Amino acid sequence: MGKRKSRAKPPPKKRMDKLDTVFSCPFCNHGTGVECRLDVKNSIGEAFCRICQASFSTTITALTEPIDLYSEWIDECERVNGVEYDDDGDA
Repeated sequence: MGKRKSRAKPPPKKRMDKLDTVFSCPFCNHGTGVECRLDVKNSIGEAFCRICQASFSTTITALTEPIDLYSEWIDECERVNGVEYDDDGDA
């Protein structure tokens, strides 16, 4: 009679690290001041600083994460504060 073949154990599942939901504020530079909240039902994401009361809100999708919302806020701050050039190309 033949031996039964033993089943190999499945490999362990890799854990995904959770992304941050609290970030540093671009205005007051407080380390854990900005909190991101996502309202998927209404498709609105809001990032706000608890210290200086600065806030940013935008439309989101079902795939948006808090880090995406914070990155959009930083990009918008850089766009607004960027150097504007006049017609001659001079700053």
